[in-house]
Parts: sequence; C-alpha cells; structure tokens
Amino acid sequence: MHKRSFRAALMAAAFLMPILPAPTFAAQPAPEAEIFPPWQHGKNNDATNRGFEFTVPQVDDLADFHGDITDPKLVLYVGGNYFFAIAPLVAEFEKEHPDYKGRIYWETIPPGLLVRQIEAGGTITSGNMTWTAKPDAYFAGLKKVDALIGQGLLTDHAVPYATNTLTIMVPKGNPAHVTGLADLGKPDVRLAMPNPEFEGIARQIEASLKKAGGQALADAVYKTKVADGSTILTHIHHRQTPLFLMQGRADAGVTWQSEAMFQEQAGNPITYVHIPASQNTTAIYAGAVVKGAPHKEAAKLWLSFIHAPEALSIFERYGFKPYTGNGVNQLNRP
Repeated sequence: MHKRSFRAALMAAAFLMPILPAPTFAAQPAPEAEIFPPWQHGKNNDATNRGFEFTVPQVDDLADFHGDITDPKLVLYVGGNYFFAIAPLVAEFEKEHPDYKGRIYWETIPPGLLVRQIEAGGTITSGNMTWTAKPDAYFAGLKKVDALIGQGLLTDHAVPYATNTLTIMVPKGNPAHVTGLADLGKPDVRLAMPNPEFEGIARQIEASLKKAGGQALADAVYKTKVADGSTILTHIHHRQTPLFLMQGRADAGVTWQSEAMFQEQAGNPITYVHIPASQNTTAIYAGAVVKGAPHKEAAKLWLSFIHAPEALSIFERYGFKPYTGNGVNQLNRP
C-alpha cells in the first residue's frame, strides 16, 4: 500500500473506533513540596551570610542542622523535640549578647544520636557530607543528662528548665477516629512511633501505654504491630511522624504536646488528641556543659539564659511549662 494511502487508512480507522473511557486509578496521596521539612523556610538558620541557597525538599534537605560551622562561638546539641523553639531562643539570646550574632550553630537530632556524635568527637555524616562540630552544651531529658554526667561525657551539673507532656498526633480531621491511647492497639490503625533504641520519648510512651491498657497494649503497639508492619519505628520522630501523617502513611503517632502545637501553628494539616493526666507522662528538660567544650564560658552563658523568664516565655508559646521542681513525678523523667 502507498504510504499516503496507509496513513489515510489509519486516520479513518481511528476516527471510526468507539471512544473508550480513560483508565481510572485509585487515588494516591500526592505529597507537595511544602509538607517536607524544614517547615520554617530558612528561619532556623543563624548564618548571616548564606551564600548560594540550595534546598530541595525531599531530596537535599539538612533540616536538623542549623547555622554556619566555619567558626562558631557556641555549639549546641539539642534533643530534637523542640527544634522549632531554638531559632527564637537564639534570637533572644543574641539580642542580649550581640557579639554572638550569626555565630551559633546547633543540631536537633534525637538525644541518643547526639551522644553517638559526641563519642565520635563531634564528627557526623549526612548523605555525602561529613563535618565536625564539637559541642559546648547538650540538652535532653534530665535523667539522660544526669546519666551522661555520671559517665563523664558531660561536666558540672544538670540545669533543668522546662517540662512537657505527651499527646497523640493525627492528621487533620482524624480520619481513623482515634480517641485515646487504647485505640493505638487496633490492628487497622497505622502508627508512626519513636524508636526505643535511641529516642527517649519511647520509654515515656511505653509507660503511658501501660497506664492506659497494661502490658498488653504496650506489646501490641511496640511488638505485634512492629512485626506486622502496622507500626513504623521512626529515626527522628519530630520530623517523620508529622510527615508520615501528611503523606497518608500513618494514622496516628504519639509525640510531645509541643510538637503537635507547632505543626498546627505552622499551618500543616495536623491536629492532636489529648491524653488524660492519669495516663500521661511528664518530661523534664535539662542541659549541661560537654566535657572538653571548646567554648565552655559560652555554654554556661546559654545555660544561665535557658531558664530565665525571657527564654521560658518562648517555650510557653508551644505548650511547655517552666520547671519548678515541684509536683513532677521524678520517676517519669526521660
């Protein structure tokens, strides 16, 4: 057949064919760039000269490392569960001590992982980048800080400053209809939960699960559901839990109250379910100077600042309460 006649035949056949409906596919959650951290859009970076900006959410994004490591005057290792409060704290500190402006570097990965970095001499690798930032002060739960002082990794004494309680973080609208801790044991409720290996909050959560449903509930959440895949254990719960909820990978996850409040304040489609006081657990946050701190006096200055009224008012924005030393169950310290 002549080429021109062949093309004409194809066109005629196409014209005469019945119009078939387009294939349909099950709707899938479509993550948008804004749901990926960092959620503060650069506001948590203390560097005054940022040079070329290169942040690609989900691909190239160092959300828990802040500032300029070139020549800092103060390096803070902070348990990540109040990563959102550090930038305003730093701004207030620099207002009182302007010679530190743009010279503070801080990290907000989980406390257990920060200890591993201390033991590695302050050196850490993320992706293809390796750098060293020796810490001056370390912040975590009071019990953890006391233990590290006993081990000789931290020096002087622990400085407690604020308290926090647990909540159940859920997607906006709470589609799984989670009403309390007992619902987390249900087989059809998918969870994102902190890993007990290096996230101190997991011990607090297990204690609360036992209060709500005994050892059976704790085992269901942290053993049975981990084994069948309906509980995902996180590496950085303050980043992964809200992200997994927004991506539709999980229905709920226990976090600190402050983290859920931050997500709401940031405008992310996240809300939370209250845990009653009888089932809840209180954390006491504390800090101490790291042994061999390059900037020991700066660390002491920050430790003095962290429990001052100006700092505590910033913590209160996110639901933290000042540590008073009274009315807190010391057995529940992380």
